[in-house]
Amino acid sequence: MEPENLTTVSEFLLLGLSEKPEHQSFLFGLFLSIYLVTVFGNLLIILAIISDSHLHTPMYFFLSNLSLIDIFFSSTTIPKMLVNLWTQCQAIPFAGCLAQMYAFHLFGTMDSFLLAVMAIDRFMAIVHPLRYLVIMSACVCGLLVGGAWLITNLQSLVHTCLMAQLTFCAGSEIPHFFCDLMPLLKLSCSDTHTNKLAIFVFGIIMGISPLACILFSYACIFWAVFKIPSAQGKWKAFSTCSSHLTVVSLFYGTIFAVYLQPASPASTQKDKVAALMCGVVIPMLNPFIYSLRNKNMKEALRKLVGKVASSQS
Repeated sequence: MEPENLTTVSEFLLLGLSEKPEHQSFLFGLFLSIYLVTVFGNLLIILAIISDSHLHTPMYFFLSNLSLIDIFFSSTTIPKMLVNLWTQCQAIPFAGCLAQMYAFHLFGTMDSFLLAVMAIDRFMAIVHPLRYLVIMSACVCGLLVGGAWLITNLQSLVHTCLMAQLTFCAGSEIPHFFCDLMPLLKLSCSDTHTNKLAIFVFGIIMGISPLACILFSYACIFWAVFKIPSAQGKWKAFSTCSSHLTVVSLFYGTIFAVYLQPASPASTQKDKVAALMCGVVIPMLNPFIYSLRNKNMKEALRKLVGKVASSQS
């Protein structure tokens, strides 16, 4: 191999969603709107939960954490995308690329773990209603969220440290709108066997364990609901899970689209679409899903808006 081909890459070029100049203004306006709606909507959820004492329960504690994670998750990719679209500069330094990769996998995995914790919460509320508040104490809720943060940070740290040890000399263009594991590995001229093994192991652990927890929780919930004699009772119990089930279906549907599809020449575009759904669209939709179908949340939001309006008058 020629010496010049071994030049180490110190920065990468994010090719984004489209290289056509006529698309840039439209994409900038679209993603700026999505980002503002995401941040504003999730902040409203958090503020409504904090301001209303009736929502100081485990269910809404986890929901506020999910909203916070969704703000961080969308902030991992959209601001950099907006800067690239505005300045027409696609460059991202190696350190910035690692930081973006770390954050994306941290908050993406935290989303799945929080959805699993919320499934456990619904399981306890429906299957063990009399012991619910005792079992789901403030200490237990804190441990569940804290444990999720610890595990997901460990995963992202391992991936980032392994990636930092690689040498990149096969070009600098990443056909994506953010730095992700597999596109980066394809640019490396080092041995990536350890990295791929870590991706496989963590993918199994981090992918299967939250999903298995959700499936087991809902199997128990459906069985408990099935045994409720009245149709009204069944509907009341099941209605508390409808928003969560909707978010779970959207989230895992996109995860499967990203990581379980067979490799093909056209898979890059599919990866972009699925990653957009997972990291951009779903964080924007979550506030609407949880607020529009939740009577307590709608009331809390109404009170919050009323307080803000009265303070301005």
